Amino acid sequence: MNDQKPSVSNAFQIFVSQAPSHAKAWMTAVKGLDKASSLDKKTEELAYLSVLAALRMESGVPFHVQSAKQAGASREEIISAVLVGMPAAGLAVIHVLPAAIAAFDA
Repeated sequence: MNDQKPSVSNAFQIFVSQAPSHAKAWMTAVKGLDKASSLDKKTEELAYLSVLAALRMESGVPFHVQSAKQAGASREEIISAVLVGMPAAGLAVIHVLPAAIAAFDA
């Protein structure tokens, strides 16, 4: 496994530094939803990657790839998570594939 701490996007760093009250409220909600989830951490991160891919939200991909990797996800599982939504979302999901592979290989 990788001990590297996942890095957040520049946009998220600016959100945290420039809107700290909003960021605190957001993180409280995120932590609450994480606690409410019945999924193990690896499955949750892989599912989250699928959603990011479907929405073409490339900026969040490196953080969640590293989180999934730390939770035990393989390179093949990362790729599959990105591509699993193809039947519903179409080829739009491949837009984040390069970022996902680069983040895993970093």
